[in-house]
Amino acid sequence: MTFDQSPVQPSPEPVQPVWTPPKAPSRAGTLALAVTGITLAALALLLVFVYLASFLGTSGLLVSLLLALIPLTAVLFAVRWIDRWDPEPRPALWFAFLWGAGVSVVTALIFDLGVQLTIRASGGELVGNDLVTGVVQAPIVEEAAKGFGVLLIFWAIRRHFDGPVDGIVYAATIAAGFAFSENIQYFGTAMADGGPGVLGVTFLLRGVFSPFAHVMFTACTGLALGIAARRTGAFGAIGYFVIGLIPAVLLHALWNGASLVFVGDSALLRYYVFVQVPLFIGAILVVNLMRRQERQVTQARLNEYSAAGWFTPEEVAMLATAAGRRQALAWATAQPPGRQAAMRGFITDATRLAFARERMLNAGAGARPADRSGEARLLASLRANRAVVIGTPPAARRD
Repeated sequence: MTFDQSPVQPSPEPVQPVWTPPKAPSRAGTLALAVTGITLAALALLLVFVYLASFLGTSGLLVSLLLALIPLTAVLFAVRWIDRWDPEPRPALWFAFLWGAGVSVVTALIFDLGVQLTIRASGGELVGNDLVTGVVQAPIVEEAAKGFGVLLIFWAIRRHFDGPVDGIVYAATIAAGFAFSENIQYFGTAMADGGPGVLGVTFLLRGVFSPFAHVMFTACTGLALGIAARRTGAFGAIGYFVIGLIPAVLLHALWNGASLVFVGDSALLRYYVFVQVPLFIGAILVVNLMRRQERQVTQARLNEYSAAGWFTPEEVAMLATAAGRRQALAWATAQPPGRQAAMRGFITDATRLAFARERMLNAGAGARPADRSGEARLLASLRANRAVVIGTPPAARRD
């Protein structure tokens, strides 16, 4: 059998493309979005400080702020530990903190002001109720405001929102910011109303016994959105947001209700030991499970790239284990700065590559073009970083 070897006839005129591959996101656009978001959230936090200073005074605000930094530091160290495997972008974490400390608090204050004005306008027909405010209003408004911040991050930097751990990290950072501002108010009020004794008790309850309370509530929403990151797109995430919001509100209502129902220090302590401590331990176990799953996903997906020749088995072993990463980074510290940065970039890009492939596998035929183009960019970056680490020009390498 023979085939016609004549050349293909040229087109009489240029063709119009039916599809154009998506361009990489503009760094300038991403930077502008980050700067705008952080600036607006910072302005909201400034408004919160002005509001607090209006009734605490400047000295009261400063003392309470310093005290609030203590539990905040503990929470942020915990978030840092959770985020070690695949660190999130610093600008996104700053936005998350400022959203929690500023925007979420302002939202709660505005809603509460609206409720108070409505009660006054009713001429006595409506009466404020501490139980309703603490168990219904506060949990719904605060968790919705905090959770919406996680949803915004999901929409804004979808390619960095890889799974449940990322959702927990962003949610915990937002919750840490909210608790920070709220603690300033509680500590300042306690100091003004009851002096050092009442302040000490308040700090013990909020700064020692329950610094992770808000984190545990909002983490439910973050976990749900983290699951959404592997199963659906921007619009589908709204449903997951609502699903995650339900346990967040219920846990928040349970916590607030206990402080109103269980009167007396001994009753509140028993509730804390037998209810909140087990819930907190359960949350730690869930986070550990999610972190272990991250390592498993990294290893499984990178093994696929290794089979295709992009990594050696030894590189996968290094990239997919904590011990291997430590050894690689320890070696890099003795190298010139360029090689140090390249090794860090190699590890970071490989992790993101694994999660990008995980998203594509979960999406199947519905995988987004942005994920496929992102895969190509990550592979190119990995080649470049490997060449720097081993001191070989990229063109001379075969991967």
